[in-house]
Amino acid sequence: MPKLSKRLVAAAAKVEQQAYEPRAALALVKENATAKFDETMEAHARLGINPKYADQQLRTTVVLPKGTGQKVRVAVITRGEQLAVAKAAGADLVGEEDLINAIAGGTMAFDLLLATPDMMPKVARLGRVLGPRGLMPNPKTGTVTSNLQSAIKEFQAGKLEMRADKTGIVHVRFGKASFSPEHLLVNLKAVQDTVDRNKPGGAKGRYWKSLYVSSSMGPSVEVDVPALQDLVVEDAG
Repeated sequence: MPKLSKRLVAAAAKVEQQAYEPRAALALVKENATAKFDETMEAHARLGINPKYADQQLRTTVVLPKGTGQKVRVAVITRGEQLAVAKAAGADLVGEEDLINAIAGGTMAFDLLLATPDMMPKVARLGRVLGPRGLMPNPKTGTVTSNLQSAIKEFQAGKLEMRADKTGIVHVRFGKASFSPEHLLVNLKAVQDTVDRNKPGGAKGRYWKSLYVSSSMGPSVEVDVPALQDLVVEDAG
């Protein structure tokens, strides 16, 4: 078992084994984000679902009102007039067959891949390369679209794909440690609302098992989910 750093041991000692009120949880995570860089804030939701069944899968998108705090490199596979549209909208990589071949050859200089519907038959051959990385365009997440201008702007502004892994846990980033507590709360509330709104039809019993938040280098803190659900958060400023 790897030895924990003194910094992490000291941070973990501040966290009690309890579910914290949302604002208190976020304040504690921010306090423990003491790395020499601006740590990413992460949420980990364990849900009462079994994703091996089609009616218990969760895959959707969440719009973080305060953004992610990170630049999202967007690549677009399209053709014709849409190439110019994608470039004008701010895509970092744009192409058709040339970009498909580059990706097949190992080019992965992007965080998100969009494709227009007419290109999906050709993009399909990239499944083995993109699938394991969670980068395969999918209509359910808005990454297969004819409205490239809107999609590029939304994803660059703070729209994220969100899906449950095979164990039923959703992992999603929701900001940076440098964000104000209220901005982090607004984003975390958006995550909770989206998970609730997209509850799979086949989910049975208790839906929320637990919700933990952490910074990328800090210990996790449990959040009181009912308290978060009851909060009314104003998206101001």
